[in-house]
Amino acid sequence: MPPFFNKHFLMIAIIAAIVVMFGLSLARVPVVFALIIGAVTGGLLAGLGLQGTLEAFNNGLGGGAKIALAYGVLGAFALALARSGLPDLLAYKLIRILKADSDRKSQNKVKYIIFITIALAAISSQNLIPVHIAFIPVLIPPLLGVFNHLNLDRRAVACLLTFGLCATYMLIPVGFGAIFLNDILAQNINTFGKPYGFAVSNEQIPHAMLIPVSGMLVGLLIAVFISYRKPRHYKNIQVEETVHSITGEMTTNNADDNAVPQIAKFTIFMAAFAVVATLSVQLYSDSMILAGLVGVAILSCAGIFKWKEADDVIITGMRMMALVGFIMIAAQGFAAVIEATNQVPALVEASVHWIGNSKALAAFLMLLIGLLITLGIGSSFSTVPILAIIYVPLCIQFGFSPMATIAIIGTAAALGDAGSPASDSTLGPTSGLNMDGQHDHMKDSVVPTFIHFNILLLIFGWIAAMVL
Repeated sequence: MPPFFNKHFLMIAIIAAIVVMFGLSLARVPVVFALIIGAVTGGLLAGLGLQGTLEAFNNGLGGGAKIALAYGVLGAFALALARSGLPDLLAYKLIRILKADSDRKSQNKVKYIIFITIALAAISSQNLIPVHIAFIPVLIPPLLGVFNHLNLDRRAVACLLTFGLCATYMLIPVGFGAIFLNDILAQNINTFGKPYGFAVSNEQIPHAMLIPVSGMLVGLLIAVFISYRKPRHYKNIQVEETVHSITGEMTTNNADDNAVPQIAKFTIFMAAFAVVATLSVQLYSDSMILAGLVGVAILSCAGIFKWKEADDVIITGMRMMALVGFIMIAAQGFAAVIEATNQVPALVEASVHWIGNSKALAAFLMLLIGLLITLGIGSSFSTVPILAIIYVPLCIQFGFSPMATIAIIGTAAALGDAGSPASDSTLGPTSGLNMDGQHDHMKDSVVPTFIHFNILLLIFGWIAAMVL
């Protein structure tokens, strides 16, 4: 190796890979491409050569295959469940109840019924009924008229939805939480901690993430009861029924605009049974892939969708979640290239020398860097492999406990999910709230969620790192 390829240059190569990846992500280059280009840049600068870099990258891809497949299967289950018409029926029932209440009860009571209902729907979409953001285009648009009647600030609703989408997978190890906490966070910490004899258990993770999630709860309360408590006026713009129905095939009694969707009792029963079966299989087998397959199979056998339509339903559903899966696969390849340079320990030593012996400063900087990376990538699930390769040995070097290490890496990855322009956690709420063109993605979803969640997550994540 030429003399200029000393350890300092190799450390610069790792930093360059991260900077290139991060910069391209911020420049709105597709994240998958940014990860590949960043990996190639780092590998070439580290002297691996093009062939060696690509070999390391390809060897790392398999680490994200399980997670990507789980996402694809869950997407198929979400769309299959939507075809049952059950989400449409739930939206209809909610509208009827809220409109009835608004005629005879105080508006504040109705407002808080709405808040609780939306929060529960968002939370359930991550674990109980793992459909992710697929419920938003069904539930939210029909309620816009009710929001307008109550002069409800939609920024509060955006915060509620984002809280349910993010806080749930950060704390509850079921559904998407099982993927994030067990399959991604625990797996990556144990993988990169193995050379140091460092390991964490799945049981430790929810306890470690409790304090950071408490920060998100505080931010939500501030948003709902302080920041966006005052009335905000919107125009009453009619939203077409066909726009917010993802089934597109529901039969209704057209005698009035609020006609009940006509769904057979058997269909409702089988859809509910599929949900219960999916959750049960997931808890028993600890496999989201198997659980999703069972749910799809039950809905298919029940005749929710025709057998000849099965391919279209499954493929469309998998396509809905495919991007996140590809990002996570590419992130594992990126991490593998960084690991192949064999200079992570040297980078850690240099970081320790620069930071000094201050655990407080080290925790703050790691959380801040996590915020910047996740803002660029838009996915906390994809950020973990990128951070863990550096953060695990860094946490070990500074003497952080396993619980504190979990809190630092988990919070660093989640920071920026809320408040990222490219995140499902902000794009999902906007897709429903902006159906009548009165909810700006940046001003009404991104900025409010960034202010109320990321700042509190940073503070509470730092506290967790110090006390655990």
